[in-house]
Amino acid sequence: MSSSAARRSNPTAWAAFWFALAGLLLMPIPLFIGLILGGGLSIVATVLAVIALLKGLARSGQGIAPVVFAAIFIALTWGGISIGGGTIW
Repeated sequence: MSSSAARRSNPTAWAAFWFALAGLLLMPIPLFIGLILGGGLSIVATVLAVIALLKGLARSGQGIAPVVFAAIFIALTWGGISIGGGTIW
């Protein structure tokens, strides 16, 4: 791996991506387990996504693609929770 490729990656963005994806996948578990797991991971992903976005914008927008996908997963998770996901199906 070259040093230029290592500089372009944004590990915080990838962490936000994976936390958001895990939150989306765990959200449908019934009996409030999914609400706690999916919602909690989604909140962590939101904080990481904001940090990663600020870091990416400071580097001329490099490495913010995972943040975009994380934001989509976060929105889907909260949309699912708002219609009853994670509570009782």
